[in-house]
Amino acid sequence: MNLYPLKFKPILKTKIWGGNKIRNIYRHDSHMEAVGESWDISGMEGDESEVTGGYLAENTLPELAEVYMGDLVGDHVYEKYGTEFPLLLKIIDAADNLSVQVHPDDDMALRTYGGSGKSEMWYVLDAEPGAMLAAGFSRETSRSELETAVATSAFDTLLRWHTVEKGDIFTIPAGTVHAIGRGCTVIEIQQPVDITYRLHDYNRIDSNGRPRELHVEPALEAIHYGDWRVEPLRVTPRCGEVVRVAEIGDIVVNLMALDHPKEYTVAQIDSFIILTCVGGHVKCVYGDDHLTLVPGESMLIPAEMTDMILVPTGDVRLIETYIR
Repeated sequence: MNLYPLKFKPILKTKIWGGNKIRNIYRHDSHMEAVGESWDISGMEGDESEVTGGYLAENTLPELAEVYMGDLVGDHVYEKYGTEFPLLLKIIDAADNLSVQVHPDDDMALRTYGGSGKSEMWYVLDAEPGAMLAAGFSRETSRSELETAVATSAFDTLLRWHTVEKGDIFTIPAGTVHAIGRGCTVIEIQQPVDITYRLHDYNRIDSNGRPRELHVEPALEAIHYGDWRVEPLRVTPRCGEVVRVAEIGDIVVNLMALDHPKEYTVAQIDSFIILTCVGGHVKCVYGDDHLTLVPGESMLIPAEMTDMILVPTGDVRLIETYIR
């Protein structure tokens, strides 16, 4: 049987800073409180996404990659990554500030863990009035200056805080200090690595009554001090236009706008494609069947598929993600 567009069961994560938007707004039914993250497309060990519909229901993403190989992920993707799915897509709901943190680059991660580093990008799905996030420094900063500032809890003034609004896009390369602030809901697309070094966590206490662990020394080593400028990308594609908004290693991220039906031809891309709805509703018609995406939902289009019809309701915005 032919492959078809796949939706997956969300994997919800309780966080000390989490809220209720993922549960109440973004269709992820759950009785869990303080849901900070929903891992919506993941092949990571222990957190493998599970198909929710069709004859492949209950199969996980790595299981499908093992069986369908290049037909699912693309021949060149399978040759490079095998059954390891090469990205992770999340929704993050920050009811409180996340820790100030940094991720290692490929060189540091290879030396330390024998794997890859973690770069990521954010699309602001929603922002409460005055919501902010930190990305990069406000000025050039040395390791010794930052080390002194961290020790005196004065380093917050070195961070570059951005007031954000819906639709803002940030690319966060490995080695960049960052923090998502309260009131932000973001789509995060990242390399599939879960290594985080916390520099500061507002003296919060974990569920066992202990201060949450910090990782100051590896964080100071991981930071790219010369690459301290980070600016948001604010782009409004014309209807029918596809705009490149981020590149994270092999991961390509585009933004697409639709206000009328579009024949979506993807035969030239030797990769799976993930479509994530961030505005409006869209019906994705393939053969005699269809799937509908609403804001916060994603689906994976297998590499063997060549085309479908996208039928929007209202002004639709879609994030398009694939591997180059």
